[in-house]
Amino acid sequence: MKQFLITPAAGKKLIAKALNVHQDIKDALKSGTVVIIAGTTNGYVAEEILSSVNQMEGFSRQRFFRGIVLPPVGLTRESGRLKDETGFPGDVVLVDGIWKKGLTIFDVVDDLKEGDVILKGANTLDVPNKKAAIYIGHPQGGTINAALQAVVGRRVRLILPVGLEKRVSSDLDDLALRLNSPGSKGPRLLPVVGEVITEIEALKSLTDANAEMVAAGGVAGAEGSIWLAVSGKSAEVEAAQEVIKSVSKEPQFTI
Repeated sequence: MKQFLITPAAGKKLIAKALNVHQDIKDALKSGTVVIIAGTTNGYVAEEILSSVNQMEGFSRQRFFRGIVLPPVGLTRESGRLKDETGFPGDVVLVDGIWKKGLTIFDVVDDLKEGDVILKGANTLDVPNKKAAIYIGHPQGGTINAALQAVVGRRVRLILPVGLEKRVSSDLDDLALRLNSPGSKGPRLLPVVGEVITEIEALKSLTDANAEMVAAGGVAGAEGSIWLAVSGKSAEVEAAQEVIKSVSKEPQFTI
């Protein structure tokens, strides 16, 4: 067993590397549609996938989000959104492996079918039960509400890339009940059913090594970091070490 420190940015990159080789995504890129809904973690995912199909030109993570969590300066106090959202590029929609620039989930949701894939980031994570929930700021439920039409209505696969920094200890359904109750203030919360991919699942898929979170926190750029204890066969742990090393110097996300 070896222990490794992973920053939030490195974790996002690690998750993205795993999703780039996810079989359902690879199949949908060959024949089908992949929708990467804008978000900071999904910005890394979009980079990896677009690079793999040689279509990175024109993509930037800098405005690849609708809402974002930042310190109070620069935010509208109520919504948690940037004051200036000009330059939003749309979601990344790939049809048969071709990036259809400028489209969003709202443009294509009615055409999605079984075999297609939607990737949507999350804000809240129940690690033991592999469940995630999404903050809702839009009065019609936002992008996740649109996505669920295809997920529930037509069995489109929903994948939820989410870092372990977003873990909570409470029951997600109970949290949602309270946050969504009349009279409550702030964003609402929607628990969703999908394939949750954290740094733990990412390492497993990339190296077959097992990982568990054993500590967390830090300062001077390590805020939000996690310590993972990685175990398995020697070759698996060594492979995990190499993968983590490859993402360990990923700089902090900036806008």
